[in-house]
Formats: sequence, structure tokens, C-alpha cells
Amino acid sequence: MRHAAGRPHLVVVLALDTAIAFEIGLPHRFLRAGALDPGWPGPPTGAAPPYDVRLVTLDDGPVTTSAGYAVLPTHPNTELAHADTIVVPGINGDIVETGVLPEELRRLAATARPDARWLSICTGAFVLAGLGKLDGREATTHWCHVDTFRRHFPDVVLNPDVLYVDHGDVLTSAGNAAGIDLLLHVLRSDLGTEAANRVARGAVVAPWRAGGQAQFIDRPVPDESDDGTGATRAWVLEHLDEPISLSDMARHAGTSVRTFTRRFREETGETAGTWLSRARVDRARHLLETSDLPVDRVAAAAGFGSSASLRQHLAGSVGLSPLAYRRTYRAEPA
Repeated sequence: MRHAAGRPHLVVVLALDTAIAFEIGLPHRFLRAGALDPGWPGPPTGAAPPYDVRLVTLDDGPVTTSAGYAVLPTHPNTELAHADTIVVPGINGDIVETGVLPEELRRLAATARPDARWLSICTGAFVLAGLGKLDGREATTHWCHVDTFRRHFPDVVLNPDVLYVDHGDVLTSAGNAAGIDLLLHVLRSDLGTEAANRVARGAVVAPWRAGGQAQFIDRPVPDESDDGTGATRAWVLEHLDEPISLSDMARHAGTSVRTFTRRFREETGETAGTWLSRARVDRARHLLETSDLPVDRVAAAAGFGSSASLRQHLAGSVGLSPLAYRRTYRAEPA
């Protein structure tokens, strides 16, 4: 988390006219100090909460949301110049239809710090693309706006099959609920999996959703006689410390490998191998944060077999070695 010592990480939500009503409140719901309940003992005495979330508008006046009601800013738009993270909720209207940003929006965006982190939810990606922050980079937005986005921004590598894309300084997410996935991902990156799981529990949402938005794109409903892969995924999570192959998963599901592979992809939007690797990394991160187990024991419990394998997978996922991850994210004792 990049911010000055002694103060919270400043998150500024930029609400534009026609902003998606549901998405405007997501940063406050998931990043405010109270979201870390239940079970959050609070920061040490005198310490600041992790985030300070503020809402601004383009002209400091109210904006009309997609639901038809007006929303007032909590702070002047000059806060954008001090923001550590800037969140742009989804929008409707001219920017999406034309791909052109109003000059006043460009001027305000230009006041942001060069090291500010930018997040978009849903069609907020049109704003980030219009500002040139996505040129030559992979990004995502709601799948139903794919053709329009590609027409306006051919220099962006659009991936409509994922829930979010993280470049560190710029993050984009798909529609509505994918904004929740993105914010939980930010929490995991900033504060660790325990904090993200705690917030998810408080909001009664899944702390991590498998797959991408490909699973939500309109397609023929599977035959009702088809068996899902949910029971097998639950079985895998209970046996992560064991070697598990694609054949093992197909055998548990009572299908051929080919059928299981197809059904798994349809239900989750990703391959079984990718899902399993991610589940192992998530288990290892949790153990590194919440236990004193040696790294080789963590590797075994997560099914990596060796500390070298764990080190490789963790570095690929979060860019840290197991010991560095533990030092960074180790939960304080209750």
C-alpha cells in the first residue's frame, strides 16, 4: 500500500454522471475500517485505519445515477490530487457510446499523482482507456460492451473472459459484482488473505470466485441431467495436501476426463488445472499468515510437494517468497 506513513491509504471514488448506482458504494462498503468486522480487533491504539474512502464528482455537485436518484460528493474534487487509489465506477451514456472524454474530466484526471493506483469497475474501463492508461495493456470490462470497447480503443488488449485484470498501477474489472471481486483482490494484495476473508464474511459474499465472466455470457442452458463439478471441487479443497490429477477429479465426478474438462470450463470459466493451482496458492497464503508451520510443511499442506515448488508458484502469484510473504502479511495475534 503506497501512502505516507501515519495516515490511511486514501481512496477517492470518482462518480461521473449516469454512474452505476450499485457500484458507487462498493469501495466504501469493502474498504472502510468497519468492513473489517466481524472479528476485527481494530488497529493498535493511535494507529490509523487501513483506508480512507472519499467520494468526489467532476464539478463538486450532485450526479444522477443509473437508478435515477442523485448522489452528493463527500469531499471536493481537489482530493483527487492526493489520492493513493482512484476508483472509477461504471457509467452509461456518451462516454460509452462515443469513447470520448469531456475535457474537464481530462483536466481533473491530470491532477492525480503519477504513482496513484487506478481501478475501474465495469464500464469505468472506458474512462481509463480514454485517458490512455490501458494502451498496449490487457484489460477487461462487461462482456456485453466488448464490441463497442474494441471499436473505440483498438490499442487495448481486451480480455472479456476474466473478472478482473491487475497491472499493479491500473486494475480493471468486469460488470457489477466483479467490482466486489476486484476490491477483495485489492484487500488480499494490500492486507493479506485473512483481512479479505474477514471482509467477505461480513458482506456475506464469496472471498474468491473461480473462473471469469465467460461463465455468465448467455449460452444454452446445460441439460438438467448433467452432473455439476461442485462436489468434486469441494472434495479437492478437502484433499489439497494430496497429489490430485485431472484423472482423479474426473473419476470423483464419475465422468470421462474429456467430459469433466468441458463441464469444469463451462461452470467456472477456467481449466481445472488453473483452478487447482490457484486453490493451492490460496491455502499456502492462509497458512503462512495464520500459522508458525515451517515453509516445507506449508508446501506439503498445500499440495506443492516441496518448498521450491511453493516458492515458484507464490512468486508467480504475488511476487514474494514464502518467508517474505509471511513477514509482510502475518496476522497480528488476537
